[in-house]
Amino acid sequence: MPSARLARDAAAFYAAQSAFSDPNGLGWLYADLPDDPDQLACVARDLMVHRLEGELFCHVISQDRLHNDAETRYLDGILRIIIERNDAPLTQRREVGDRFVGVCRDFALLYCSFLRHAGIPARLRSGFADYFGSDGFHGDHVVTEYWDNERGWLLADPQLADPVVSDTWKVDFDPMDVPRDRFLVAGKAWQAIRAGDADPKTFGLHLPEEGPMFGEWFVAHDIRIDLAALNKVETLLWDTWGTGAGGDREMTDATCELYDQTSLVVCDDVAFDAARKLFAENEGLRTPKTVLSLAPFNGPSEVTLR
Repeated sequence: MPSARLARDAAAFYAAQSAFSDPNGLGWLYADLPDDPDQLACVARDLMVHRLEGELFCHVISQDRLHNDAETRYLDGILRIIIERNDAPLTQRREVGDRFVGVCRDFALLYCSFLRHAGIPARLRSGFADYFGSDGFHGDHVVTEYWDNERGWLLADPQLADPVVSDTWKVDFDPMDVPRDRFLVAGKAWQAIRAGDADPKTFGLHLPEEGPMFGEWFVAHDIRIDLAALNKVETLLWDTWGTGAGGDREMTDATCELYDQTSLVVCDDVAFDAARKLFAENEGLRTPKTVLSLAPFNGPSEVTLR
């Protein structure tokens, strides 16, 4: 099989830590990590539990952890919580009660940080997965995309790295190589909806108290999140900003046309220079210094990023 090629500037960019993925003063915790992507996914998985996995692991998650852990934007903060609960090496599997209580973004960010530490280009991708149920709904989700020297960019879902989780959801693919028709990056989902090939009501999120949120405006939100992540600004999933952030009422013809064009960049085959240029030059898409965070449990607040 011929080797894939990644441009030197893109490789260097995605192999370096971001402000969000950098362990900062806790980098010494990475000393004994393996450098194999499969093993690193298992390490990340064994340090965290998803907010919605308490029952799956027969554990009652405290309200404080349920509401607050996943508000931790930066990886050094996540690591601090992990070692405060159990100061064993990161390679040691934690009991569920000692784990960081996060969401998909947190698994993906921790795994991405591990990969970058190993010198492997990696980035977060925001989009929609169809494998957390069998009803045809595409749930809002984040995975890690990493560079394989033989095959190019692969999607990996570290949340599935525990057989208990993958078996529960009857996952029939390799979590380290998620098929691109099972996880649609945000731009691809947008294109399918606009072409009439997909129902916008099947793309969104089921919130614990507010019920489902779905539609074109939600997919546009994920496009902004994905474009930011492609530029190594790995925000929380409920951080909002920019054109269309006001919901359905802002999805005018002009706004939809903007996302038609943006979806061509935020797709499976990302043109690095185009993604960098679009983010730098379009104020309606670029993440501002201060975002409105619509925390699911704690309510809205304005947050100034590092």
